[in-house]
Amino acid sequence: MPIATPEVYAEMLDRAKGGEFAYPAINVTSSESLNAALKGFADAESDGIIQVSTGGAEFASGTHVKDMVTGATALAEFAHVVAAKYPVNVALHTDHCPKDKLDGYVNPLIAISQERVNAGGNPLFQSHMWDGSAIDLDENLKIAADLLERAAAAKIILEVEIGVVGGEEDGVANEINEKLYTAEGDFLKTLDALGSGEKGRYLLAATFGNVHGAYKPGAVKLRPDVLKRGQEIASQKLGLAAGSKPFELVFHGGSGSLPEEIEEAVSYGVVKMNVDTDTQYAFSRPIADHFFKNYDGVLKIDGEVGNKKTYDPRSYLKKAETSMAERVVQAAQALKSAGTKLG
Repeated sequence: MPIATPEVYAEMLDRAKGGEFAYPAINVTSSESLNAALKGFADAESDGIIQVSTGGAEFASGTHVKDMVTGATALAEFAHVVAAKYPVNVALHTDHCPKDKLDGYVNPLIAISQERVNAGGNPLFQSHMWDGSAIDLDENLKIAADLLERAAAAKIILEVEIGVVGGEEDGVANEINEKLYTAEGDFLKTLDALGSGEKGRYLLAATFGNVHGAYKPGAVKLRPDVLKRGQEIASQKLGLAAGSKPFELVFHGGSGSLPEEIEEAVSYGVVKMNVDTDTQYAFSRPIADHFFKNYDGVLKIDGEVGNKKTYDPRSYLKKAETSMAERVVQAAQALKSAGTKLG
Protein backbone atom coordinates (compact mmCIF):
# COMPACT_ATOMS: atom_id res chain seq x y z
CA MET A 1 0.00 0.00 0.00
CA PRO A 2 1.19 3.57 -0.49
CA ILE A 3 2.21 5.73 2.45
CA ALA A 4 -0.92 6.59 4.45
CA THR A 5 -2.92 9.56 3.24
CA PRO A 6 -4.03 12.08 5.87
CA GLU A 7 -7.43 10.38 5.89
CA VAL A 8 -5.97 6.90 6.36
CA TYR A 9 -3.64 8.13 9.12
CA ALA A 10 -6.60 9.67 10.92
CA GLU A 11 -8.47 6.37 10.61
CA MET A 12 -5.44 4.49 11.96
CA LEU A 13 -5.34 6.69 15.06
CA ASP A 14 -9.10 6.48 15.56
CA ARG A 15 -8.97 2.68 15.44
CA ALA A 16 -6.05 2.52 17.87
CA LYS A 17 -7.79 4.71 20.40
CA GLY A 18 -11.11 2.92 20.06
CA GLY A 19 -9.54 -0.52 20.17
CA GLU A 20 -7.11 0.26 23.00
CA PHE A 21 -3.96 -0.59 21.09
CA ALA A 22 -1.01 1.53 19.97
CA TYR A 23 1.25 1.68 16.95
CA PRO A 24 5.00 1.13 17.24
CA ALA A 25 6.78 4.25 15.95
CA ILE A 26 10.11 2.96 14.69
CA ASN A 27 13.09 5.29 14.35
CA VAL A 28 15.10 4.78 11.16
CA THR A 29 18.37 6.25 9.92
CA SER A 30 18.95 4.46 6.62
CA SER A 31 17.27 2.52 3.83
CA GLU A 32 18.23 -0.72 5.60
CA SER A 33 16.56 0.19 8.90
CA LEU A 34 13.55 1.57 7.02
CA ASN A 35 13.20 -1.71 5.13
CA ALA A 36 13.42 -3.54 8.45
CA ALA A 37 10.57 -1.49 9.89
CA LEU A 38 8.41 -2.14 6.84
CA LYS A 39 9.12 -5.88 6.95
CA GLY A 40 8.34 -5.98 10.66
CA PHE A 41 4.99 -4.26 10.20
CA ALA A 42 4.11 -6.56 7.31
CA ASP A 43 5.12 -9.70 9.22
CA ALA A 44 3.02 -8.56 12.19
CA GLU A 45 0.10 -7.58 9.93
CA SER A 46 0.17 -4.22 11.67
CA ASP A 47 -0.04 -0.72 10.30
CA GLY A 48 2.64 1.48 11.83
CA ILE A 49 4.65 4.65 12.03
CA ILE A 50 8.19 5.23 10.79
CA GLN A 51 9.99 8.22 12.21
CA VAL A 52 13.18 10.18 11.65
CA SER A 53 14.94 12.18 14.37
CA THR A 54 17.03 15.29 13.72
CA GLY A 55 20.24 13.30 14.14
CA GLY A 56 18.92 10.42 12.09
CA ALA A 57 17.98 12.80 9.28
CA GLU A 58 21.40 14.44 9.29
CA PHE A 59 23.07 11.02 9.22
CA ALA A 60 20.90 9.88 6.32
CA SER A 61 22.05 12.84 4.23
CA GLY A 62 25.64 11.55 4.36
CA THR A 63 28.80 12.70 6.10
CA HIS A 64 29.49 15.25 3.35
CA VAL A 65 26.06 16.91 3.26
CA LYS A 66 25.02 16.76 6.93
CA ASP A 67 21.66 18.42 6.31
CA MET A 68 18.57 17.36 8.25
CA VAL A 69 15.97 18.37 5.67
CA THR A 70 17.88 16.65 2.86
CA GLY A 71 18.20 13.42 4.83
CA ALA A 72 14.59 13.42 6.02
CA THR A 73 13.31 14.14 2.53
CA ALA A 74 15.45 11.39 1.03
CA LEU A 75 14.23 8.79 3.52
CA ALA A 76 10.62 9.90 3.07
CA GLU A 77 10.82 9.71 -0.73
CA PHE A 78 12.44 6.26 -0.46
CA ALA A 79 9.64 5.18 1.85
CA HIS A 80 6.97 6.45 -0.54
CA VAL A 81 8.41 4.21 -3.28
CA VAL A 82 9.19 1.06 -1.27
CA ALA A 83 6.18 1.06 1.07
CA ALA A 84 3.87 0.69 -1.92
CA LYS A 85 5.07 -2.92 -2.16
CA TYR A 86 3.91 -3.80 1.37
CA PRO A 87 0.38 -4.85 2.45
CA VAL A 88 0.19 -2.43 5.39
CA ASN A 89 -0.38 1.29 5.94
CA VAL A 90 2.58 3.31 7.19
CA ALA A 91 2.68 6.93 8.32
CA LEU A 92 5.87 9.00 8.27
CA HIS A 93 6.75 11.13 11.29
CA THR A 94 9.65 13.27 12.49
CA ASP A 95 10.81 12.75 16.07
CA HIS A 96 11.98 15.24 18.75
CA CYS A 97 12.69 18.71 17.33
CA PRO A 98 13.78 21.32 19.91
CA LYS A 99 13.40 25.08 19.47
CA ASP A 100 16.88 25.68 18.09
CA LYS A 101 16.28 23.19 15.25
CA LEU A 102 12.78 24.20 14.16
CA ASP A 103 13.99 26.46 11.35
CA GLY A 104 16.44 23.80 10.16
CA TYR A 105 14.06 20.87 10.31
CA VAL A 106 10.32 20.97 10.96
CA ASN A 107 9.50 24.37 9.46
CA PRO A 108 11.09 23.60 6.07
CA LEU A 109 9.46 20.15 6.01
CA ILE A 110 6.03 21.66 6.68
CA ALA A 111 6.67 24.06 3.80
CA ILE A 112 7.54 21.16 1.49
CA SER A 113 4.33 19.38 2.43
CA GLN A 114 2.29 22.56 1.96
CA GLU A 115 3.62 22.86 -1.59
CA ARG A 116 2.62 19.25 -2.29
CA VAL A 117 -0.86 19.79 -0.86
CA ASN A 118 -1.30 23.03 -2.81
CA ALA A 119 -0.51 21.07 -5.96
CA GLY A 120 -3.26 18.57 -5.15
CA GLY A 121 -1.06 15.91 -3.55
CA ASN A 122 -0.47 14.58 -0.05
CA PRO A 123 2.07 15.81 2.52
CA LEU A 124 5.57 14.33 2.50
CA PHE A 125 5.32 13.47 6.22
CA GLN A 126 2.05 12.76 7.97
CA SER A 127 3.09 14.16 11.35
CA HIS A 128 5.85 16.15 13.00
CA MET A 129 6.94 16.43 16.62
CA TRP A 130 7.64 19.73 18.31
CA ASP A 131 9.65 19.19 21.50
CA GLY A 132 9.33 22.28 23.68
CA SER A 133 10.00 20.43 26.91
CA ALA A 134 13.23 22.37 27.54
CA ILE A 135 11.49 25.76 27.61
CA ASP A 136 8.73 27.37 29.69
CA LEU A 137 5.36 25.71 29.13
CA ASP A 138 3.65 28.95 28.06
CA GLU A 139 6.27 29.53 25.36
CA ASN A 140 6.12 25.85 24.44
CA LEU A 141 2.37 26.04 23.84
CA LYS A 142 2.56 29.39 22.04
CA ILE A 143 4.98 27.89 19.51
CA ALA A 144 2.85 24.74 19.38
CA ALA A 145 -0.26 26.77 18.53
CA ASP A 146 1.51 28.41 15.58
CA LEU A 147 2.88 25.07 14.39
CA LEU A 148 -0.53 23.43 14.75
CA GLU A 149 -2.17 26.03 12.53
CA ARG A 150 0.43 25.56 9.79
CA ALA A 151 0.48 21.78 10.17
CA ALA A 152 -3.30 21.56 9.87
CA ALA A 153 -3.21 23.64 6.69
CA ALA A 154 -0.75 21.12 5.22
CA LYS A 155 -2.90 18.15 6.37
CA ILE A 156 -0.27 17.18 8.96
CA ILE A 157 -0.80 16.07 12.55
CA LEU A 158 1.40 17.73 15.19
CA GLU A 159 2.92 15.96 18.18
CA VAL A 160 3.54 18.14 21.24
CA GLU A 161 5.49 17.28 24.40
CA ILE A 162 4.57 18.61 27.83
CA GLY A 163 6.71 17.45 30.70
CA VAL A 164 10.21 16.10 30.17
CA VAL A 165 11.46 12.73 28.94
CA GLY A 166 14.61 11.92 30.91
CA GLY A 167 17.84 10.43 29.64
CA GLU A 168 19.58 11.19 26.36
CA GLU A 169 18.66 10.79 22.71
CA ASP A 170 20.39 12.38 19.71
CA GLY A 171 22.35 14.73 21.95
CA VAL A 172 19.28 16.02 23.83
CA ALA A 173 19.77 15.17 27.50
CA ASN A 174 17.41 15.75 30.41
CA GLU A 175 17.80 15.11 34.11
CA ILE A 176 15.78 12.44 35.85
CA ASN A 177 13.68 14.38 38.36
CA GLU A 178 10.11 15.45 39.19
CA LYS A 179 9.72 17.10 35.76
CA LEU A 180 9.38 13.60 34.31
CA TYR A 181 5.75 13.68 35.47
CA THR A 182 3.40 16.05 33.65
CA ALA A 183 1.46 18.21 36.11
CA GLU A 184 -2.34 18.18 36.04
CA GLY A 185 -2.48 21.89 35.26
CA ASP A 186 -0.31 21.35 32.20
CA PHE A 187 -3.00 19.18 30.61
CA LEU A 188 -5.53 21.99 31.07
CA LYS A 189 -3.15 24.62 29.70
CA THR A 190 -2.66 22.45 26.63
CA LEU A 191 -6.41 22.37 26.02
CA ASP A 192 -6.61 26.15 26.42
CA ALA A 193 -3.82 26.71 23.90
CA LEU A 194 -4.44 23.96 21.34
CA GLY A 195 -8.10 23.07 21.76
CA SER A 196 -9.43 19.54 21.48
CA GLY A 197 -9.21 19.06 17.74
CA GLU A 198 -11.08 22.03 16.35
CA LYS A 199 -7.80 23.88 15.68
CA GLY A 200 -6.11 20.84 14.17
CA ARG A 201 -5.41 17.30 15.31
CA TYR A 202 -2.46 16.76 17.61
CA LEU A 203 -0.83 13.99 19.60
CA LEU A 204 0.28 14.67 23.16
CA ALA A 205 3.52 13.31 24.60
CA ALA A 206 2.66 13.71 28.27
CA THR A 207 5.33 12.29 30.54
CA PHE A 208 4.84 9.82 33.36
CA GLY A 209 8.40 8.91 34.30
CA ASN A 210 9.64 8.16 30.78
CA VAL A 211 13.40 7.92 30.23
CA HIS A 212 15.25 7.48 26.94
CA GLY A 213 17.99 4.87 26.75
CA ALA A 214 18.67 1.26 27.67
CA TYR A 215 17.36 -0.02 30.98
CA LYS A 216 16.61 -3.38 32.51
CA PRO A 217 12.94 -4.16 33.19
CA GLY A 218 11.75 -2.39 36.33
CA ALA A 219 14.58 0.15 36.38
CA VAL A 220 12.39 2.95 35.04
CA LYS A 221 9.70 4.07 37.49
CA LEU A 222 6.62 4.75 35.43
CA ARG A 223 3.35 6.15 36.77
CA PRO A 224 0.69 5.59 34.08
CA ASP A 225 -1.89 6.98 36.49
CA VAL A 226 -0.58 10.43 35.49
CA LEU A 227 -2.09 9.82 32.05
CA LYS A 228 -5.35 8.58 33.53
CA ARG A 229 -5.69 11.70 35.66
CA GLY A 230 -4.86 13.94 32.71
CA GLN A 231 -7.64 12.38 30.68
CA GLU A 232 -10.06 12.71 33.60
CA ILE A 233 -9.50 16.41 34.20
CA ALA A 234 -9.57 17.11 30.45
CA SER A 235 -12.89 15.28 30.18
CA GLN A 236 -14.29 17.31 33.06
CA LYS A 237 -13.17 20.57 31.46
CA LEU A 238 -14.74 19.60 28.13
CA GLY A 239 -17.94 18.30 29.69
CA LEU A 240 -17.38 14.79 28.39
CA ALA A 241 -18.67 11.58 29.92
CA ALA A 242 -16.60 9.79 32.52
CA GLY A 243 -14.11 7.45 30.90
CA SER A 244 -13.64 9.63 27.83
CA LYS A 245 -10.12 10.03 26.48
CA PRO A 246 -9.91 13.43 24.78
CA PHE A 247 -6.13 13.27 24.38
CA GLU A 248 -4.32 10.97 21.94
CA LEU A 249 -1.18 10.16 23.87
CA VAL A 250 2.37 9.17 22.93
CA PHE A 251 4.69 6.96 25.00
CA HIS A 252 8.38 7.92 24.78
CA GLY A 253 11.30 6.14 26.43
CA GLY A 254 9.70 2.71 26.61
CA SER A 255 12.87 0.57 26.86
CA GLY A 256 12.84 -1.42 30.08
CA SER A 257 9.12 -0.88 30.67
CA LEU A 258 7.21 -3.79 32.13
CA PRO A 259 4.50 -5.34 29.91
CA GLU A 260 1.79 -4.45 32.40
CA GLU A 261 2.96 -0.80 32.46
CA ILE A 262 2.76 -0.62 28.68
CA GLU A 263 -0.69 -2.21 28.69
CA GLU A 264 -1.94 0.19 31.37
CA ALA A 265 -0.60 3.24 29.51
CA VAL A 266 -2.30 2.11 26.31
CA SER A 267 -5.59 1.66 28.18
CA TYR A 268 -5.44 5.37 29.10
CA GLY A 269 -5.26 6.56 25.50
CA VAL A 270 -1.70 5.96 24.27
CA VAL A 271 -1.93 5.43 20.48
CA LYS A 272 1.77 5.64 19.60
CA MET A 273 4.86 4.28 21.33
CA ASN A 274 8.36 5.21 20.17
CA VAL A 275 10.79 2.34 19.69
CA ASP A 276 14.45 3.13 19.01
CA THR A 277 16.95 1.77 21.54
CA ASP A 278 15.71 -1.82 21.29
CA THR A 279 15.63 -1.83 17.49
CA GLN A 280 19.11 -0.31 17.34
CA TYR A 281 20.45 -3.26 19.32
CA ALA A 282 18.44 -5.74 17.27
CA PHE A 283 20.00 -4.28 14.12
CA SER A 284 23.57 -4.22 15.44
CA ARG A 285 23.66 -7.58 17.24
CA PRO A 286 23.76 -9.88 14.18
CA ILE A 287 26.38 -7.65 12.54
CA ALA A 288 28.66 -8.14 15.55
CA ASP A 289 27.99 -11.87 15.41
CA HIS A 290 28.81 -11.97 11.70
CA PHE A 291 32.13 -10.19 12.19
CA PHE A 292 33.20 -12.33 15.12
CA LYS A 293 32.35 -15.55 13.31
CA ASN A 294 33.96 -14.44 10.04
CA TYR A 295 36.97 -12.62 11.44
CA ASP A 296 39.41 -14.03 8.89
CA GLY A 297 37.05 -13.29 6.05
CA VAL A 298 36.07 -9.68 6.76
CA LEU A 299 39.69 -8.70 7.48
CA LYS A 300 42.63 -9.16 5.15
CA ILE A 301 44.90 -10.65 7.81
CA ASP A 302 48.63 -11.07 7.28
CA GLY A 303 48.48 -10.07 3.64
CA GLU A 304 45.70 -12.50 2.72
CA VAL A 305 42.77 -11.53 0.52
CA GLY A 306 39.91 -12.15 2.95
CA ASN A 307 36.53 -13.43 1.80
CA LYS A 308 34.52 -11.12 -0.40
CA LYS A 309 31.29 -12.95 0.44
CA THR A 310 31.66 -12.09 4.13
CA TYR A 311 32.79 -8.48 3.81
CA ASP A 312 30.18 -7.62 1.19
CA PRO A 313 27.88 -5.31 3.23
CA ARG A 314 24.83 -7.12 1.92
CA SER A 315 25.89 -10.31 3.70
CA TYR A 316 25.49 -8.80 7.16
CA LEU A 317 22.94 -6.04 6.50
CA LYS A 318 20.41 -8.67 5.41
CA LYS A 319 20.85 -10.30 8.81
CA ALA A 320 20.50 -6.90 10.51
CA GLU A 321 17.28 -6.17 8.62
CA THR A 322 15.79 -9.53 9.53
CA SER A 323 16.68 -9.19 13.21
CA MET A 324 15.32 -5.65 13.50
CA ALA A 325 12.13 -6.71 11.73
CA GLU A 326 11.65 -9.44 14.32
CA ARG A 327 11.94 -6.82 17.08
CA VAL A 328 9.34 -4.67 15.34
CA VAL A 329 6.99 -7.66 15.35
CA GLN A 330 7.54 -8.01 19.10
CA ALA A 331 6.67 -4.34 19.58
CA ALA A 332 3.47 -4.71 17.56
CA GLN A 333 2.50 -7.74 19.63
CA ALA A 334 3.21 -5.95 22.91
CA LEU A 335 1.14 -2.94 21.83
CA LYS A 336 -1.63 -5.20 20.43
CA SER A 337 -1.49 -3.65 16.96
CA ALA A 338 -0.49 -7.00 15.43
CA GLY A 339 -3.23 -8.33 13.18
CA THR A 340 -5.15 -5.05 13.11
CA LYS A 341 -4.06 -3.66 9.73
CA LEU A 342 -6.64 -1.72 7.73
CA GLY A 343 -8.07 -3.33 4.62
